[in-house]
Amino acid sequence: MTETTDYRASTHSFLNRLISAPDERIGAVMEDGLTPDTVWDVAHPIDRLTGRGAVRDGLIDPLRQALRHIRRRDEIFIGGTDHFASGGEWVASVAHYVGNFAAPLVGIAPNNRLVFLRSAEFYRIEDGRIAEAKLIIDFLDLLRQVVRFPLPRMLGTEMLFPGPATHDGVLPGNRERGAASLDVVEGMIGHLHEYDPQTFQSKRQTGEGGYWHDDMLWYGPAGIGANYRWEGFEKDHRVPFLRAFPDRKGGNHFCHIGDGDYAAFGGWPSMTMTHRGDYLGVAATGKNLTLRVMDFYRCADGKIMENWVALDYLDLFRQMGIDLLERAAKMEVRA
Repeated sequence: MTETTDYRASTHSFLNRLISAPDERIGAVMEDGLTPDTVWDVAHPIDRLTGRGAVRDGLIDPLRQALRHIRRRDEIFIGGTDHFASGGEWVASVAHYVGNFAAPLVGIAPNNRLVFLRSAEFYRIEDGRIAEAKLIIDFLDLLRQVVRFPLPRMLGTEMLFPGPATHDGVLPGNRERGAASLDVVEGMIGHLHEYDPQTFQSKRQTGEGGYWHDDMLWYGPAGIGANYRWEGFEKDHRVPFLRAFPDRKGGNHFCHIGDGDYAAFGGWPSMTMTHRGDYLGVAATGKNLTLRVMDFYRCADGKIMENWVALDYLDLFRQMGIDLLERAAKMEVRA
């Protein structure tokens, strides 16, 4: 990995200022950190925002108004040169927007309590400013926090996304190890694509010579939840997902980066698939679907130890013909 000026730190500082600066300073902050024609793709129902004004009106101001005294809390913040798809310098993060939920956000009614709104984010940097952004904000998890969860009980464990066990995910050191970390992840993805339809097994995932550590931790989005070790991952995510979408194909990624012991990639969308089996309470529709995906990994001793996963499930279920925000709004909430 070639060392360059650490644009990671300057972007990290900018994003924190963007979310917490006084109202009268936001315009100047955005001018300093965003290109005039910046393009942001955000999870449904926000979707595409083009230009500084649209980013402010469509995302930044609504976040700041909804979460009183909002602060940004990064668990992972890495950067690198994309050597897979479009090229360029990128930073990527797993973050929470923290505040008291006091005003509606994307139609979600507030509960006037502390919330941790998680978000997976990629930013492409041009001349020190953000030219392009992709964000999967887990609005479905916000619905869980306000007790309006519109899907059946999660397959795995409901939990706040933790930071890495090593507590070094924000601007990590040992950046020269990024290429090796990314190699492990890309090898795993390459073999994960093919699987036995009877056992759901893919080559080289576990065991001697496998990509995953025996004690792997997998942190999934709302609807799936988190799980531990390969058997937990199979039970809580892999098998139900493959039964529902047996022809899923992935790999349409806009970015691959490695940084220290971390690697990340994203696709907008990444997966194409057919809804052929029941999934999370929805009967098979037979529809062709796409899925926006972001993955973040921590590696150790040549294996994957932790994996944070963001999926735009509001967009996925929209394609199935189900408006999860509308469904949640009609739910009765217990005090």
